[in-house]
Amino acid sequence: MFSKKVVIILLTTALIGAGAIFVGCSSPAPTPTPAAASAPLTGTLSVIGSTSVGPYAEELAAAFDAKNDDKTSVGVSQVGSGPGIKAVIDGTADIGMSSRELTDEEKAKGLVTYKICYDGIAVIVNKANPVNSLTMDQIRDIFAGNVTSWKQFGGDDAGIIVVTREAGSGTRSAFDELVMKKANITAKAIQQSSTGAVTAYVAGNKNAIGYISYGSLDVSQVRPVAVNGVEPSVATIKDGSYIIQRPFLLVTRGEATGLSKAFIEFVLSPEGQAMLAKHNLVTV
Repeated sequence: MFSKKVVIILLTTALIGAGAIFVGCSSPAPTPTPAAASAPLTGTLSVIGSTSVGPYAEELAAAFDAKNDDKTSVGVSQVGSGPGIKAVIDGTADIGMSSRELTDEEKAKGLVTYKICYDGIAVIVNKANPVNSLTMDQIRDIFAGNVTSWKQFGGDDAGIIVVTREAGSGTRSAFDELVMKKANITAKAIQQSSTGAVTAYVAGNKNAIGYISYGSLDVSQVRPVAVNGVEPSVATIKDGSYIIQRPFLLVTRGEATGLSKAFIEFVLSPEGQAMLAKHNLVTV
């Protein structure tokens, strides 16, 4: 007869053997299937609107096309926020660019907005102008034509030349809303049709004052003034202490679909947002 100890050893051996057989018969771990590479997108897209948003949209469009092996073609046209929004309503553009919020009338047309970043509006003077800071009320009085000499702000005894954007400009609309409130910009103001043109005019005239996108500010040409004691910067725009600021928007008629949706998603992706951040814009 087997001893009790021998019986236990035999039973244990049998259990281990059965376990080995079970393991050997189980299904092998599935081999992961490599993810299929997404095919490049194809097609054309028209993006029309703000001259403030336009330079960044052009850069984003080039990167988007390159990402799709140039099988897409995103055309960007800078004509101003108002005409860009109208083009989307009319169906002559796929995406509009706006540097201001939409009006109630525009919203009623079934437009959908995509906020891509925030931008400050820098009030700029000639680099030789000694005036460094103005209050909102003083800026409003200057652009309304109520105050006409720099001497009243500690500057030279010289007349102030007001430079403004054209009607339809998103920057003009935002400046009207944020700074002018219900006051009108003086009829004597010099009107320019782009951010670059305003910069060039102020850079070339010691007594001029204008306003431009902070993202397009070139301090080698002009100098921004502090507003209510706060200098414009990414930090002060982001924390709200610099109060003249507005969103940059992409606009579609109804929810974006197809290539429009893909382009907007690219703009809002980490890659697209990093491109905007390089230009002193506050990302979303």
